[in-house]
Amino acid sequence: MSDPETPFRLVVDASLAGQRVDRALADAIGTISRSRVKTLIEEGHLTRNGQIVNEPADTLRDGMELVLSFPTPLPARPLAENLPLTILYEDRDLIVLDKQAGLVTHPAPGNETGTLVNALLGHCGEGFEGIGGEKRPGIVHRLDKDTSGLMVVAKNAMAHNALSEAFAARDIDRAYMALAWGLLPSSGEFDGAIGRDKKDRKRMAVVQSGGKTALTRFKLLEPIHASVSLIECKLATGRTHQIRVHLSQAGHPLLGDPVYLRRIPAAARGLPQDAKEAALDFPRQALHAARLGFIHPRTKKPLSFETAPPEDFQTLKMRLTGSTSESS
Repeated sequence: MSDPETPFRLVVDASLAGQRVDRALADAIGTISRSRVKTLIEEGHLTRNGQIVNEPADTLRDGMELVLSFPTPLPARPLAENLPLTILYEDRDLIVLDKQAGLVTHPAPGNETGTLVNALLGHCGEGFEGIGGEKRPGIVHRLDKDTSGLMVVAKNAMAHNALSEAFAARDIDRAYMALAWGLLPSSGEFDGAIGRDKKDRKRMAVVQSGGKTALTRFKLLEPIHASVSLIECKLATGRTHQIRVHLSQAGHPLLGDPVYLRRIPAAARGLPQDAKEAALDFPRQALHAARLGFIHPRTKKPLSFETAPPEDFQTLKMRLTGSTSESS
């Protein structure tokens, strides 16, 4: 059953005191699951006495007033749109594409159109075969809106299930190129569980409890003025914002990161003025999914793809190093 259209209000009495907030709300509403309530809470849709609450396991106390609101529901099927896509490979089972920075993957409140899903529906028409009972693309993994690079999309349930299992089993070769502040060692890894930031629901963070295991391996490709590192990152896990969170936690946030770069890094002082301006003015996280390899779910043959970073990333690197397009 769909979510109510109006916020749900609950005043806690003695009979509810001591219960988990998500369980009590699900029982009181009666038309949505506890997991749905939990997601809504984690996304910031619950207030307690007028203050946002992000923790579903909080304990209720007598006299609390809870108000749970519901985001505007999206259409059951996103609209097909004729939008440009850079497709590197396509067959009856899957599509491999090079996603441009700025493209949102899924429709969501505020981004109902103009997404990758809308573009894929416009590209394939009726070419998708019954994933989840609907003719829609099977998004196996996501890239953040402003991260560019390689993605694989399933066109049928068989491919979707097989690729999802491969990602879960870490049988996918994924490598990213990134520009990070500071000088990193020649190689290493970041190992820290990731969960939602309790102070800001739009951010993820390395947490001591309640997070999901996350491991990022990296190697240094090129140091730039001892102030910026061009690195390759390989994911052993696939958590939300994983590379961005791990590098930020280690004191090496990505250049341009609008979420995890909160102040001008001290490393910026080591850059020439033009390079410094380019680095500080870069409008998105400098992150590109450069390599993607997997076993084809039907043919069982290995497929591997590589793409160069987009023009804005390459221009940034040239300005950092002081090189020109002719000499780079």
